[in-house]
Amino acid sequence: MSIKKIIMKYRGQIFFSVLLVGLLVAAYLPMRVDNVEKEAVLMRAMLTGFEQLHYQPKSLNDDFSAQVFDFYLDQIDAGRRFLTQEDIAKLEMYKSQIDDQANAGSFEFFNLSVELLEASLDKTQGIYRELLQSPFNYDEGEEIELDGDKKAFAKNDEELKEYWRQYLQYEAVERLSNKLKAQEEKGEEAPERTFEELEEEVRGEVLEFFDDWYGRMRKLKREDRLSVYLNTFTHIYDPHSEYYKPIDKENFDIRFSGRLEGIGASLRTEGDYTKVVRVVVGGPAWKQKELEENDVIMKVRQEKEEEPVDITGMVIDDVVQLIRGDKGTAVTLTVKKIDGSVQEITITRDVVVLEEQYAKSLILDGEVEGERIGYILLPSFYADFQNRDGRFCAKDVETEIEKLNAQGVDGIILDLRYNGGGSLRDVVKMSGLFIEKGPIVQVKSRGTAPEVLKDVDSRVQYDGPLVVMVNSYSASASEILAAALQDYNRAVIVGSPSTFGKGTVQRFVDLDRTVRGYSELKPLGEIKLTTQKFYRVNGGSTQLKGVTPDIILPDNFYYIKTGERDREYAMEWTEIEPVAYDQEVYKVDNVEALRAKSEARMAASPVFQKILANAKRVETQREDTSYPLGLKDYQEMVAERQEQSDSFDDLLDEDVLTGIENLPQDVAGIEADESKKARNDEWLENVAKDIYLKETLAIMHDMLSASR
Repeated sequence: MSIKKIIMKYRGQIFFSVLLVGLLVAAYLPMRVDNVEKEAVLMRAMLTGFEQLHYQPKSLNDDFSAQVFDFYLDQIDAGRRFLTQEDIAKLEMYKSQIDDQANAGSFEFFNLSVELLEASLDKTQGIYRELLQSPFNYDEGEEIELDGDKKAFAKNDEELKEYWRQYLQYEAVERLSNKLKAQEEKGEEAPERTFEELEEEVRGEVLEFFDDWYGRMRKLKREDRLSVYLNTFTHIYDPHSEYYKPIDKENFDIRFSGRLEGIGASLRTEGDYTKVVRVVVGGPAWKQKELEENDVIMKVRQEKEEEPVDITGMVIDDVVQLIRGDKGTAVTLTVKKIDGSVQEITITRDVVVLEEQYAKSLILDGEVEGERIGYILLPSFYADFQNRDGRFCAKDVETEIEKLNAQGVDGIILDLRYNGGGSLRDVVKMSGLFIEKGPIVQVKSRGTAPEVLKDVDSRVQYDGPLVVMVNSYSASASEILAAALQDYNRAVIVGSPSTFGKGTVQRFVDLDRTVRGYSELKPLGEIKLTTQKFYRVNGGSTQLKGVTPDIILPDNFYYIKTGERDREYAMEWTEIEPVAYDQEVYKVDNVEALRAKSEARMAASPVFQKILANAKRVETQREDTSYPLGLKDYQEMVAERQEQSDSFDDLLDEDVLTGIENLPQDVAGIEADESKKARNDEWLENVAKDIYLKETLAIMHDMLSASR
């Protein structure tokens, strides 16, 4: 091997070793830290982590560089609104050099892209402001293509201006059509305004819309743009590997654990201001009853500070960091109320529990009198590893099963719809609640033999009939549980044609721990990278293919390719050797008969037939991404689509279930807490309208009838 090839092979390791030595020396020398140094460290730390730990590492070569180039352009200008082919030509000189720059810790390509984007913001803002000064011609029978994948970048500034003319006219014709319709519906109740007046008003609204959008884009920091760039690299490995800025990781932990310490309010940026869009029921702000939706937060003061921080123009992540804080500490918000009055509101921070993601259960009346079915909803496989007294989904589901057993239910339905997964440890424990003991899932790391994760607890917490509900958004841990119970013939799986298809395991790596010394550069953030694939006990993977339910219930996405199959750079489906597995608790041995009865019911059901018809409509509209710009043509299109939509509007709005009860053990706690009662009432209303749950109850009845 030549010296050049040896250097090329090990250049990443050589660079990172030199970089670490430099950092260790720098840790003891006074020197100025700037973004150049930090970004170089960040890039190399990230890539070294992927090289050493990712399940399927990539060769950083010219092919990889070209993939990053193409994917990055789609990330920063998916709608083809900013860059021209002339800009792309300037960037293309780096198309085969991105890998070399990454290894060297340099950012020439990224820097040029930011420079071109910022120049385009100035240029295109001038374009839309100029174009919106004059009325559009709404008589032309032209159309606009809104799918960026179906159109090329504009050749030059002249063609870009024409692109923008179409974008602006589309925004205007949509609003104008709505205003004309609203005026027509009011009739003589309101003074009629001329077409010219409405058109001028519409252009003003479009101007305000784009000015607001550009204002938010101009507030983006370099680290925000860099995060997009770094995540382009991670995505080439697979769609679930990501770089997390420190604030992004904090938000992830909150979603995963279901708890945070703060005031309990959701915020949104509007122009230069931060508005309250939701007060979390049960949180400190909700209990205090002073902070309200639509309040505008102007200043934030900590309890040990005399002067507040004016947050006007501040990006939302920085605002959130100021308002969040430790339990027991106070924060004072200066807010502008909807009536224009200004108030100071002091709120003592506390633990905000996002209870809507925790397991909970009901008792439902079955298909015949006296039939009582337990229903457990599990929105995610949550686990609070940071808190000794935190919530873990396996333990919570076990508790719900114990309560249902105490009520003598005839069967249990476990609802994993829209459950995106979570804790692998908890899914193994939870699967074990339904079998004696045995393998649950096989987990394979790079270059190693598969590890079989087993339920080692011989106890069976529930030994009766079981149905698991899934849909195309049930992913990861949800798929592990559904696959295991299906392979064991322990449960009937019902739902969409397939689950999501995420058969990979990720872990977080704190980049601060990979770079020793030089604390001034930190925090660097964390990377979440795919380190393992998991396989069913029968040897097949859920990756890409997902889990095919035993009984398929059509939904609005029945004809659309969703999930992992629709993601770029998704890892392939593979299989390994199966392991021995068996259980003697309860076996479903009549799936074909259950399926036939369910299909007969759905064929005779007007609701399910309308769901299928709506799914076909959704498929057609998803593919049709071209819209008319002429007013008459646009109005005709809207009227036609509205007519189609109206026929499906109340499809899932009617009550289809009665006999829905909270468990007696839960009633006292619900009634004693106003916030819990409000959430519970809303949940019961939604359950009553659930046509899929109604069919699942019918399937459960068929299971019970067959075993009698």
